[in-house]
Amino acid sequence: MTADFIFNLIEKFNAGSLAELDYRDESSRLVLRKAVSQRGIVTSEQGSGMQTLPAQCAPVSASDGTQVPSPKSQVPGSPSAPDASGAIVPIPSPMVAAFYNAPAPDAPPFVSAGSRVKAGDTLCILEAMKMMNHLEAEYDCEVVSVEAGNGDLVEYGQTLFRVKKC
Repeated sequence: MTADFIFNLIEKFNAGSLAELDYRDESSRLVLRKAVSQRGIVTSEQGSGMQTLPAQCAPVSASDGTQVPSPKSQVPGSPSAPDASGAIVPIPSPMVAAFYNAPAPDAPPFVSAGSRVKAGDTLCILEAMKMMNHLEAEYDCEVVSVEAGNGDLVEYGQTLFRVKKC
């Protein structure tokens, strides 16, 4: 399976109503499962429109060891819900991607330490396979620190931000 084939299959799976897909060919296997969620956290720009992706798929594995992001609830270090006590919680990367903290090289960053954001505000852009994915805040919070640098390659599950619920 090529990366383009896997990406296209995931895109069609996310757009469809299937809850699970198990694809096999002679040399590999790909399993996709959707997590139950009310809202997606990642949006993707394509052409002139903006498309909201469904809440992320459950762990995807192929027999060759290829992995695709799992649901946010299964991302290492991901909080299931923000702590009401105002504790600092990490926001991990939902995918392997290039991290961009601004919409353009000469534009100001989306957020920086001390920024207060509302649910749905863009925190950063994650570029994967030439797709620009906007990572949005799931709740109102204050950014305590930005853990990735502009243009850095980030790993799945890597902490991108540390925030405190407002």
